Amino acid sequence: MADGRPRSTTSIITMVVLCVLWTLPTVGLLVTSLRDRDAQAETGWWTALWNGGWTFDNYRGVFGSADIGTSLLNSVIVAVPATIIPIMFAAFAAYAFSFMDFRGKDVLFIAIVAVMVVPIQVAFQPLLNLFGPNGLGISGQFIGVWILHTGFGMPLAIYTLRNYMATLPKTVIESAKIDGATHFQTFWRLIVPMSVPVIAAFAILQFLWVWNDLLIAKLFLTTDNATVIVKLQGLLGAQGQGTEFLPAGAFISMVIPMIVFFTLQRFFVRGLTSGAVKG
Repeated sequence: MADGRPRSTTSIITMVVLCVLWTLPTVGLLVTSLRDRDAQAETGWWTALWNGGWTFDNYRGVFGSADIGTSLLNSVIVAVPATIIPIMFAAFAAYAFSFMDFRGKDVLFIAIVAVMVVPIQVAFQPLLNLFGPNGLGISGQFIGVWILHTGFGMPLAIYTLRNYMATLPKTVIESAKIDGATHFQTFWRLIVPMSVPVIAAFAILQFLWVWNDLLIAKLFLTTDNATVIVKLQGLLGAQGQGTEFLPAGAFISMVIPMIVFFTLQRFFVRGLTSGAVKG
């Protein structure tokens, strides 16, 4: 290795095996999406590797049966603001919990962490009433979903970012104060650049959670602005018709999350582990 240590054969073999096992479901999904309905029902996906029988009919069926292009755009419209907004507010809150002193700080932080154990499903009925025609009247609009994902994602975002910021050197903050920097200047010019790894790591998690969400999108959006996950669920009929389209639709829906993950992956592990042992 670069530092002079010998390579571990056991570690290399273990990592190769884990990578193969992790990749197999995706490969199986891709192969299944290229098989017809009868082949999917009668034999395992691996048999297609030597028996052939490939077809693109499932992909043509997905684009023909569902407005997949519009639903993909709707998913992007939902996921991007629902990722940026909670991170933005959580970063401000994490800075306050890490570098500012105010009454009740610890109690408030404990309360925020405690909210994470509350199932989000218990809030759906009150929120449906609040966002409905008798309330704010924003049910079925993107803004309602943005608010929901922001509220549900904030506790974990604050917890993650605060634990990371607590590991940053406080001498930098003290130097900024001596130089006359305000909290706002310190936050944007020092803390945010140093917190890019954890911000990117949480952005991946939040984006994937929002992108793959079915329940919130199904309850708080309409058929006119449904996300791709809702559209794919609609392909499955009451009698099981349309099952052959699901693997193809699922593989299409994976493209954008994979782009996001591979773009930010170098920050992922570093951002999640940096604040894991201090807080």
